[in-house]
Amino acid sequence: MAGAQAAQTTQATIGDSEFDRDTAVTPREPGVYEADLSEGWTIAGAVNGGYLLAVLGRALADALPHIDPFTISAHYLTASRPGPAVIRTEAARTGRTLSTGQASLLQYDEEGNEVERIRVLASYGDLDGLPDDVRTTAEPPRMPPIEQCFGAEDAPEGASPMGSFPIADRLLLKLDPSTLGWALGQPSGKGEMRAWFGLADGRDADPLSLLLAVDALPPTAFDMGLQGWVPTIELTVHVRCRPAPGPLRVALRTRNLAGGFLEEDAEVWDSADRLVAQSRQLARARLS
Repeated sequence: MAGAQAAQTTQATIGDSEFDRDTAVTPREPGVYEADLSEGWTIAGAVNGGYLLAVLGRALADALPHIDPFTISAHYLTASRPGPAVIRTEAARTGRTLSTGQASLLQYDEEGNEVERIRVLASYGDLDGLPDDVRTTAEPPRMPPIEQCFGAEDAPEGASPMGSFPIADRLLLKLDPSTLGWALGQPSGKGEMRAWFGLADGRDADPLSLLLAVDALPPTAFDMGLQGWVPTIELTVHVRCRPAPGPLRVALRTRNLAGGFLEEDAEVWDSADRLVAQSRQLARARLS
């Protein structure tokens, strides 16, 4: 693997980390779970969409007979906020190798009325039971070693839009310098973003954290010269295999900004040069 060694010592483990605690769900009754959305995964007060998907993904892993998300599609209906939430799940079909279910995350408004934040439809299976045969034309992104990439901690004060937000403290995010022109006021216009990705406490990646990884980088809209955050309308993630230990490489690309919306395609590669997750989202671009 190019740039294989990350300059960190693993501390947290899968099942015993801040990510696991902050995505935990508590069964209230069959198919219904309680969650507490952590402020630690917010950007400008908004709860990160990948983190929210991981919370819903954990509830579905408990509700369905299979534990690994294969594909999960989410529609973001209203903005979530830190604090209590309720997740309602329903199994649509269960089979020997795949089970499919849906889930909704709800919170309460000031008058105590339920407000649906996200609705997802997902199919789950057993990643360890998949055959080893891989036939692909996809190639890992060409990136400098992690030591030659830059994180929020390397930027001058006020230069990084990620640096002052709580989520930045929970991620190991090192951006490819060739996709960092936007941070210096010189966006390339290509709509590309690449970075090394991990969790700050050293926890290795698993299928649920891949749901976070696809939505954790700065949006490609920044590289197209747009300002402000880019709210997700819909996000679909395909998890292809269980990631090997070590940092991930995430590559994002946008090819079409039209009508105030853009698509963003993501690929996530593990330390064994395997394509472990893919995603596409539709997001609203704020043009002014």
